[in-house]
Amino acid sequence: MERSHNYFLIVGAALNGAAALLHAGCIIFGAEWYRFLGAGEQMAQLDLAGHWYPDTITSVIVLVLSVWALYALSGAGLVRKLPFVRLALCVITGVYLLRAVAFVPLQPHFPGNSMTFWLVSSGICLVVGAVHFLGLRQAWPSL
Repeated sequence: MERSHNYFLIVGAALNGAAALLHAGCIIFGAEWYRFLGAGEQMAQLDLAGHWYPDTITSVIVLVLSVWALYALSGAGLVRKLPFVRLALCVITGVYLLRAVAFVPLQPHFPGNSMTFWLVSSGICLVVGAVHFLGLRQAWPSL
């Protein structure tokens, strides 16, 4: 009997992939994208100055989000089972949910980000974390 796919994790993978592509857009299109996506004026200015920092940090984020998408696809049964898939999906879900609620203590460390950025990005993280949580719960017996 064929196992049905976990649509929550498929959506989670798509959301991770979309976030990775948006971050890649910052690397490709530069300062305006850093500004538009709320990375702050300091990141935009560093990018305009040709500094290595914005693109390096953003590349790491693109890589992490891409790996997270792959793990969500693995948990959904669309790609082969990856090592530590259960643990990875727990960590991914936890990171999203923690980021959604822990923005208040993070704010002082990122003074260039507006309150709008924090509220919108935290809301997005809450939705993505909830989608991952629902998918993880559904897939738990088979992971």
